[in-house]
Amino acid sequence: MAIVIGIDVGTSGLKAIAVETERGAAVASAHREYPLSTPHAGWAEQDPEDFAAAALSALGELARALGPRRDDVRAIGLTGQMHSAVLLDEAQAVIRPAILWCDTRTTAECEAIRANPKVGDAGLARLVGNRALEGFTLPKLLWLRANEPEAFARVRTVLMPKDFVGLRLTGELGTDDSDASGTLAFSPGDRAFSAELLSAVGVPRAVFPKSAPSNAPLGKLTPEVAAATGLPAGIPVVRGAADNAAGAVGLGIVRPGRAMASVGTSGVILAHTDSWIVEPEMRLHSFCHAVPGRFYLMGVMLAAGGALRWYRDVLGDGERMAAELRKVDPYEIISDTASTARPGAGGVVFLPYLMGERTPHNDAAARGAFVGLSARTTKADLSRAVLEGITFGLADSLDLMRAGQTNGASTVSIDEIRLTGGGARSPFWRQLMADVFEAPVAITTSTEGPAYGAALLGAAGAGLFASVEEAADAFVHVVSRVAPDPARSARYREIHAVYRGLYNDLRVRFRELGKLA
Repeated sequence: MAIVIGIDVGTSGLKAIAVETERGAAVASAHREYPLSTPHAGWAEQDPEDFAAAALSALGELARALGPRRDDVRAIGLTGQMHSAVLLDEAQAVIRPAILWCDTRTTAECEAIRANPKVGDAGLARLVGNRALEGFTLPKLLWLRANEPEAFARVRTVLMPKDFVGLRLTGELGTDDSDASGTLAFSPGDRAFSAELLSAVGVPRAVFPKSAPSNAPLGKLTPEVAAATGLPAGIPVVRGAADNAAGAVGLGIVRPGRAMASVGTSGVILAHTDSWIVEPEMRLHSFCHAVPGRFYLMGVMLAAGGALRWYRDVLGDGERMAAELRKVDPYEIISDTASTARPGAGGVVFLPYLMGERTPHNDAAARGAFVGLSARTTKADLSRAVLEGITFGLADSLDLMRAGQTNGASTVSIDEIRLTGGGARSPFWRQLMADVFEAPVAITTSTEGPAYGAALLGAAGAGLFASVEEAADAFVHVVSRVAPDPARSARYREIHAVYRGLYNDLRVRFRELGKLA
C-alpha cells in the first residue's frame, strides 16, 4: 500500500504526516517546534536552517514509525507559511533570518509601491491582483534594500519557507504558483513573475525561482538526506502549495461552488474559482490555487478564534470553572450558554476587531466593541454576540465574493462551505454559520490541516492519481452537513446590516481612542 508524506512548515513549528493512499488515513505523524524572534516591535523573524533541521528530524521520526513500510513511501509534498522571505546568497547559504508574513516593518515600502507612478493601485490590480500589504514578500525586499544594503547586495534567491525545505531535501531551487502568488511580484493571470512590476520597483526578476503548478515535481530526495532520515533515496519531492491552498485541497475545495471557512486565531474564507477574479477594491486576496489552472479568492479576519479566546480569558471565569468541574473545554460551555440566547443576542452586537481588521476594512485602527448593552443583557447574550460577531466577520468576505462582476467573470457561486478549526467542533456554531452564510456547511474526514493537502499534492504529483481533483475525491469525504434555516437567515441578514453599519459609525472614533490609549 503506497504511502505519501506531507510536510507543513508552519510559524510555530513543522508538522509531517504519512498517509496511506488506499484509505486516505494518516498512519504516522511528527511535530517539531522552533523559535520565533522579535528583535524590534513589529518584527518577526526565524532562522531558515531551523525549518530544514525540523524537516530532517520529523522525517526521521516518520521513517522509524513506518519501519519496513518506509520503502512504500512514493512521494513527499510540501506546504508552509506564505509570504515569508528566505534570502540566499550565490552559494545558496542563508544571508539573514527570514522575515515572516506577520512582520509589519514594511509600511513605508508598501506606501512607496502604491505611490510609484508606474504601479499604484491600478497597476497592482492589473498586474498582481492584490494590495500592497506589509505581509507580502516584495515589500520585504524593498525594506532590505533601504535598511540593510549589504545584505541586499548578496541576495541571489528569494524562497518561501517550504521551498527552502525543498532545496535542502533535493538540492533544487523552485516554487509553486500558489506560493508565488503571495509575493506581490507574481501575476496569477499570467502564472509568471511580473517583469513590469519588478522593473518598476527595481528588483531583479532573477531573484525569484522558477514557478510551476503545485503538483509538479521539484526533485528527488538526495542520498545525504536519505542517510540522515532513514527514508529511501530518490523519493520524488513535489513542490506543494501555500498553506491556505494546501489546506483547501485537504478539505476537497477543488471545484467551483465549494468554499472553506477556517477558524483559528485568525479566520479565513477561501473559495475556489475557475478564472482569475480581482475584487474591484482588492479587499479580497486573489491567488493561484494548488489545483493547476485554477484560482481562489480569500478573505482574512485577524481575530476570529482570537476574539473568542479573549472573551474566554477576560470574561469567562465562570465558564472556565464550569469546564474544569465537568472536564470539558471552556469553549463548549461558552457555546452551550450562547445557544440559550435568542438570535440577535438580545440586541447586543459584538465587533471582533481586537487586532484591527483585514477583510473588508483593511484598517489597523479598528477596535472591538460590545454595542447595545442594557440592564437586561445576560451572559448568554454576550456569549452569543461574540459567536455571531465572529461569524458576521467571516460572512463579510463571503458577501464580497458573491457580489458584482469583475474582469468579465461572474459572481462567485458558493453551494457548500466546508469547515475546519474551532468552529467545526461546535454543533451550535455550525448551525449559526449555516444560517448566517445562507449555505450548507459541511464537516469532512480531513482533520490534519495543510499537511494533509500537501500529501494529496504529493500523491498527484507522483502519478498515483491522474489529477489533484481525483486525489481529493479519493481522500476527502463529507461526514455531515448542516442546512441553513430560512427564518433565522432572514433575521441574521437584518442584524448583519447593523453590524456592518457600526464599523462605519465608529471608524473615526476608533482612531480618536487609539490616540488616547
